[in-house]
Amino acid sequence: MKGIPVYSIEKFKAGGEKPYQVEVFDANRHFEVEYPHCHDFFEVLFLTRGSGVHIIDNNSYDIQPPCIFFLSPGQAHKLELSEDVSGYIFLFTGEFYLLDKSNQNKLLEYPFFFNVKQDNPPLLIKDPSDQAFLESLFKKGCEEMSKPDQGSYELSHALLELILCSCERLYPPEHLEGVKQKGHVLVKRFRELIEEKYQQNLSIKDYADLLNVSENHLTHLVKERTSKTSKELIREKQIIEIKRLLKYSDYSITQIADHLNFKDQSYFTKFFKKSEGITPLDYRENR
Repeated sequence: MKGIPVYSIEKFKAGGEKPYQVEVFDANRHFEVEYPHCHDFFEVLFLTRGSGVHIIDNNSYDIQPPCIFFLSPGQAHKLELSEDVSGYIFLFTGEFYLLDKSNQNKLLEYPFFFNVKQDNPPLLIKDPSDQAFLESLFKKGCEEMSKPDQGSYELSHALLELILCSCERLYPPEHLEGVKQKGHVLVKRFRELIEEKYQQNLSIKDYADLLNVSENHLTHLVKERTSKTSKELIREKQIIEIKRLLKYSDYSITQIADHLNFKDQSYFTKFFKKSEGITPLDYRENR
């Protein structure tokens, strides 16, 4: 059986054991990957030239450089790029960024990771001075990676911090409201857990227990922050994953149901049809 590949950061590192990678992103990039694919790490993709489309979790975004895309662990994406594309990419694990940080929720406080609205529009860089500053940070990161020992761990961490803080400062104000409030972070942690655990088909109570909150409290916060119920967020993730597997894998309908821990194929088919109006087989045949 062949499903959507999930890559760890080791796939992208040109040797070495460090939990991050910074490099130039262009047509000559030497890593061979299948599209679409998922990561178990974070990605910041800064495109300075070119055109194309970036598809993230079934949402399609036009590439309009200079722009920056942010990917969280578990998201599937596919790039369709022009031959003149150029830019930079910074890959890193959550453990790398959070090392020595007292605030272990810091990554979730950025508006562009595990977005509660479940979309990933690129950050458009409008000011040439901002573009130049960000390019200088990525270039310095590439320089460090090119050194025999892949440079200074501390310096690379500081560069990542500057990149993320600068992007947060440039992020549209309407997307920043409440992102650091406790309730908002809890909803992001819920989304993060859904990405990690969706294959287990857990109940809302299971998720609430993992988050050390009551089921009612979780349900209230999710509804308040997203205008959706907890069950809807879980179901949306399941539907996204089912569609991925129907479109891009050679799993049978029964194998997809088993893979996502549905009790049987009949229930799985009813679940999908209730959401999408057609059966999984019809969706596969007409995709």
